Amino acid sequence: MDTIFALSSGAPPAGIAVVRISGSHARGALERLAGNVPQPRRATAATLRGAEGGALDRALVLWLPGPRTATGEDIAELHLHGGRAVVAAVETELARMPGLRRAQAGEFTRRAFANGRIDLAEAEGLADLLAAETESQRRAAVAMAGGALSRQVEVWRERVLELSAAVEAVLDFGDEDDVGGLPADFSRRVGELGTDIDAWLARPSAERLRDGVRVVLAGPPNAGKSSLFNALLDTEAAIVTDIAGTTRDVIERPVAVEGVPFVLVDTAGLRSGGTDAVEIIGIERAGAELARADIVLWLGAEGEGPAGAVEVAAKSDLPGPSKSGAVATVSAMTGAGIAGLWRVLVDRAGSLLLVPGEVALNQRQRAALVVAADELRHAMGETRPLILAEQLRLARLAFDRLTGRASTENMLDGLFGRFCIGK
Repeated sequence: MDTIFALSSGAPPAGIAVVRISGSHARGALERLAGNVPQPRRATAATLRGAEGGALDRALVLWLPGPRTATGEDIAELHLHGGRAVVAAVETELARMPGLRRAQAGEFTRRAFANGRIDLAEAEGLADLLAAETESQRRAAVAMAGGALSRQVEVWRERVLELSAAVEAVLDFGDEDDVGGLPADFSRRVGELGTDIDAWLARPSAERLRDGVRVVLAGPPNAGKSSLFNALLDTEAAIVTDIAGTTRDVIERPVAVEGVPFVLVDTAGLRSGGTDAVEIIGIERAGAELARADIVLWLGAEGEGPAGAVEVAAKSDLPGPSKSGAVATVSAMTGAGIAGLWRVLVDRAGSLLLVPGEVALNQRQRAALVVAADELRHAMGETRPLILAEQLRLARLAFDRLTGRASTENMLDGLFGRFCIGK
């Protein structure tokens, strides 16, 4: 297998640039650049030189022999001065060495997975950590990358193996006097395991945490939706006029408040008998957004919005009918009540997102757990040992797919392609 190298720190210029080399030729590359190989895992100052003997940089170098490394292979790290020319000169020298090549996106992490240093769920957590933009995303990603889900899956897997062993004993030795039927508590243990998995499936999804809580502003034309949309974002994102039907399409913007990710969605005014084909399409799209919403801010007449909508009394600076059940009274013109409305949204989002530090399941992980839960549910009422054995085997395979013990190359390509070159 080729030895790979890449810049593993931020793009230059920077104070320090870290170039990582991983593979069987890492030691030779380090010796050729630095003149010798330092003691393992001890940072050592060295002058790096090119093939013609000229100095490239004065750097700190690290020699990390495998398999106890990030990738499971021999690794050398070069901590350079972070100028573009320095990094380019060192990378040029490495590219000239036989057996070395530039790493592809995610290749370091993929090798860590292939060499058993991390499993698939931990790799997904690392990808989420690299993409995290809010505190809640960071904490969930750290928990996943740290193996919180993997450890839980291993506990579930061991419990399934114990249940499978009881079934296999009946299949293999059921005709012997000292082996009876299934244990009396067998069904209870299967049910408890299924309940544990169902509790994890009931958690908010990673997609909601990653993409944001979807907040849709809805109501009739000229209710003040676009003005409130702009006020919440503190920007002129939507066109605001006194003409009914100005907003013809869905406008959405991401925003983070108090570490909580949101997507605010402005929609066309809801009314029957739109004036033209474009407005009618806009109204249809607004209806579709209401179906997707996590939270609906209703700016229309009280009680006419979707069930569970947050009643908002907009245009509080103008005379007009009041909404006795309004959760928030706001004025986009003066800014009155905007902070209070954000407080409502953050509080509502708290019930839709994870408890800090918990793991959020993505769509792939959730699908695998659904299969496991379904098989255990079927096993609850099953008495035939052969069928039971197969149901428990399928549940175990679902756990293996979750952690990557059973996976496909296409899925792995998609995951590791999310990483940057140096990971």
